Amino acid sequence: MSQGTIYGVGLGPGCQDLMSVRADRLIRGASHVAYFRKKGRCGHARTIVKGLIAPDATELPMEYPVTTEIPFDDPRYNELLSAFYERSVAQLIEMAEAGCDVVVLCEGDPFFYGSFMHLYTRLLNRVPVSVVPGITGMSAAGPPPAQPITWGDDIMTVLMATLPEEALAERIAHTDALVVMKIGRNLAKLRRALAQAGREEQAWLIEYAAMTQQRVLPLSEVGESVPYFSIVLIHGNGRRP
Repeated sequence: MSQGTIYGVGLGPGCQDLMSVRADRLIRGASHVAYFRKKGRCGHARTIVKGLIAPDATELPMEYPVTTEIPFDDPRYNELLSAFYERSVAQLIEMAEAGCDVVVLCEGDPFFYGSFMHLYTRLLNRVPVSVVPGITGMSAAGPPPAQPITWGDDIMTVLMATLPEEALAERIAHTDALVVMKIGRNLAKLRRALAQAGREEQAWLIEYAAMTQQRVLPLSEVGESVPYFSIVLIHGNGRRP
């Protein structure tokens, strides 16, 4: 029996009409579908594809053992996640070796800060793996009035708000266009870093980019908390004809 293929399928920012034709085809035709989720939740990726998965498809929810319960720099964090990825990979390999193709649902793009990367490196050279790119959340979000994120020779920097405040401030001060992800409980720290770099008034917050509940407003008008699915943008203003 030939091995099945593990497909890491990018779903885009959160609405079905921004998925690729290839992603749609693979999901609708899948006999086995896997996806990440927090324990007790449906999972954002699974919610995006509601109505697309065949009723008789086998589903494999991969439940994170930890998300924000302990700091990510705690040694236990990596230990728990590493064991989780190993277990998930073992399940996927078992399916592939039984001749089944498996579609792994990935929010955004599988290779852009996504959990699928940790599966991919463990699956490589063990079973066939294929990646279907997806539109990133930052590509689907734009500050009003509608403006390009970058112009001409602008330098764009993508940061995680989980970085130390000093590192955030330094990088924010030395870029033209800026995208900040994973904000959530790091909002206050990010605000201080933006203020230190003198760029707080240029920042826009986009919640749930391209989803039905999308909200876009200047960061200065945002309260003290934001959802996990939030992005801060500062658009560049570089060379143009």
